[in-house]
Amino acid sequence: MTTPTIGVFALQGDVREHLQVLASLGANAVPVRRPAELDEVDALVLPGGESTTMVKLAVTFELFEPLRKRVAEGMPAFGSCAGMILLADRIEDGIAGQPTIGGLDVVVRRNAFGRQVDSFEADVHVTGIDGDPVHAVFIRAPWVESTGVGVEILARVWGGPADGRVVAVRGGAHDQLLATSFHPELTGDPRIHELFLKIVREGA
Repeated sequence: MTTPTIGVFALQGDVREHLQVLASLGANAVPVRRPAELDEVDALVLPGGESTTMVKLAVTFELFEPLRKRVAEGMPAFGSCAGMILLADRIEDGIAGQPTIGGLDVVVRRNAFGRQVDSFEADVHVTGIDGDPVHAVFIRAPWVESTGVGVEILARVWGGPADGRVVAVRGGAHDQLLATSFHPELTGDPRIHELFLKIVREGA
């Protein structure tokens, strides 16, 4: 796979920012709003946004079940913030009965770091990324409460009341899913997206 086609879930969330980063790295980055568009991509980014709204819109546009099917079949996916919630098999503090796309054997706590006013930035060391720590932006962010077998913890946040909490993981039946609590599309540092493109190419 020389130039992978990476879709970005485009019904709600930080769509444009992810498209710009992926395009800057040489990927063919396209918005995905309908099942026919999902069929054309090699992998998918689930952006930050509002997870319950994203699910409702995906159901309305008949995209939710195709998304679950593609992920279950091994399509690589990267979820940031709300996208992490969508990829989790189980949610804490979610709306009753809130469904997920699933695939990651983790429990994710929704809005774990607090409300919008509790948003913050921190430097985190991410396994698989060389050089300086990744500067991470947390906005009403979740964290990973617990992980199952086969899920690799890539990063924790240190210091403050959330000291030691897990904020980045990799897993899935084909080790093809990446998720972060933070928003790498907002910082100008493309290394998380580079890591995702490496996962996509490894699985090709």
